[in-house]
Amino acid sequence: MSVLDVAGQRAETLVEALPYIRRFAGKTIVVKYGGNALAGTSSHDALALFAEDIVMMRLVGMRPVVVHGGGPQISELMAKLGKETEFVDGLRVTDAETVDIARMVLKGQVNPQIVASINVHGNYAVGVSGVDGGLIRAKAHDPRLGFVGEVTAINADVIEGLLDNEFIPVVATIGSDETGQAFNINADTVAGAIAEALHAEKLIYLTDIEGLRSDLQDAASLIRQATVGHLDQLIADGIIAGGMIPKVASCQQAVRSGVARAHILDGRIAHVLLLELFTDDGIGTMVVPDPVSDSGVTQ
Repeated sequence: MSVLDVAGQRAETLVEALPYIRRFAGKTIVVKYGGNALAGTSSHDALALFAEDIVMMRLVGMRPVVVHGGGPQISELMAKLGKETEFVDGLRVTDAETVDIARMVLKGQVNPQIVASINVHGNYAVGVSGVDGGLIRAKAHDPRLGFVGEVTAINADVIEGLLDNEFIPVVATIGSDETGQAFNINADTVAGAIAEALHAEKLIYLTDIEGLRSDLQDAASLIRQATVGHLDQLIADGIIAGGMIPKVASCQQAVRSGVARAHILDGRIAHVLLLELFTDDGIGTMVVPDPVSDSGVTQ
């Protein structure tokens, strides 16, 4: 392929992206960067490419917000400390010591790592946790889980203030109640709650799978688009189970609450955000609202 052909392909890509840049300019996009995506890098530096995508979104006028998990990193440190990890319905059972470990990993390791990667390209990212400015208020989710939190309120002003000053917020998902008690909160749930509070245009989950499948063993059964009602059926049929349940449930809740679209993408794919946002074909699974009948009733 000649230099001219390569240049022509690049020009075509830019032209294809133009209507999407126009459509999403000024829109808030909440991106949940999973600990599995961070830990499951392939032959390229997935975090560096993710940072490039986030900065590109910011430079073309979008308002990206990054919410991150750190499950594999928490499990790794717990193993080093001789603590066993136990999950119930995809949520980590969390005693007082585990809360401290989660806070140490999320705020002390993962958050600075993501912030530093973004700031290679300029002074854009600011790291915050849910306890900063009362960003994430929480209560105990289930006595069986210990200090696992359920979001009760999001102080959107904290994030809006950063966005209005053209920063990229990077949120670690440790919340607290009115007494200051810290809770480890599922990052998928927090991302959905933040997307709702900000009236985001899109909620995007980056993880270590290519999207949802109708047959877990068949890669060709990738579900490109699903309504929230279709997801209810997949959960009832047991196709969506375990750790995917909080992710899918937060997609459903966000879309039902006014977020236009939710996406589940493979964060290990190079520039997966740009492929989803700026190309006609997109990639992964997109969750959309249920269709509305002529009478205005959701079907």
